[in-house]
Amino acid sequence: MKNKLYLIFALCTILANSSKGQSFKNEFGFRSDNDSYLAQGSDMYYTNGLYIHFRHATNQEHLKQSLEKKIFEISAGQKIFNPRSGYSPDPDRQDRPFAGYLYAGAAMSWYSKKESVFKMAVELGTTGPNSLSQSGQELLHNTIGFYELAGWEYQIKNENSINLSAQYTKLISRSEDNTTDLSFEGYANAGTIFNAVGAGFLFRIGRINQLFNSGATNSVISNQQKTSSFMPRELFFYTRPQLNYIIYDATVQGSMFNNDSPVTFGIQPIVFEQKLGLNYSSPRFTFDFGVYLRTKEVRSRAPGHQFGAISMYYRFD
Repeated sequence: MKNKLYLIFALCTILANSSKGQSFKNEFGFRSDNDSYLAQGSDMYYTNGLYIHFRHATNQEHLKQSLEKKIFEISAGQKIFNPRSGYSPDPDRQDRPFAGYLYAGAAMSWYSKKESVFKMAVELGTTGPNSLSQSGQELLHNTIGFYELAGWEYQIKNENSINLSAQYTKLISRSEDNTTDLSFEGYANAGTIFNAVGAGFLFRIGRINQLFNSGATNSVISNQQKTSSFMPRELFFYTRPQLNYIIYDATVQGSMFNNDSPVTFGIQPIVFEQKLGLNYSSPRFTFDFGVYLRTKEVRSRAPGHQFGAISMYYRFD
């Protein structure tokens, strides 16, 4: 796995040399989450996630003076959850429900000259068999040669959903040599699947750009750019500690309206998450690798969980 990550990073670096001094207004790419990226031999709880994104920067000449950028985004994704093992045929021994979530969404982000970011998003989706998560996990296991799955007949039932979210990021301080900075981050989710609020901090060290020109905030794309970036390319380490208050999670608790799922649990309301990562962004490419460490989320014998995330984005006109 380490050799594969080094190869991907080297390829991005080589290809990025062909886009010196250029800027692009569109971005397409994906993010993949999986606990196997940490080479721990685990396949449990939040076991897999796949997300596809397309972003477009609107014409910056038409924005009011206080705004640096406005970026529109459409996305689709799937999250897959299972107990400690995907082979859990006995519902009495399951410590988290089998569950899936499939969605399509749209979002708009506003980036101010004073380096604050405000993002609003909406997702339409479904849980249960309609999420195709059982088929997705079976395809993954059959393709890679993993073990046989058992227990999906006890998954969370079908439930169509709508979820709204808001995120806010604000620069707190930055060093004079532009090599470190600290930002506040907060969010709120409300809907029929996920309800939560959280707050934390983003700390970056390395070759960094402003929050409106950075891979950290998905804002490298531009359309009639107003303010030049500090660096032609970013390469930085980051940490994102965050405290979350979970109000409702349908992938654990089932439907909030008519819960007829065979296996459900209560949620742990206070969840701490620590993300550590490395980000490389050129005008053409972004590559990001992050490690997520989460405390206990389910009121069962299930402990906290860790997983890795790989993101790759390509920019074009």
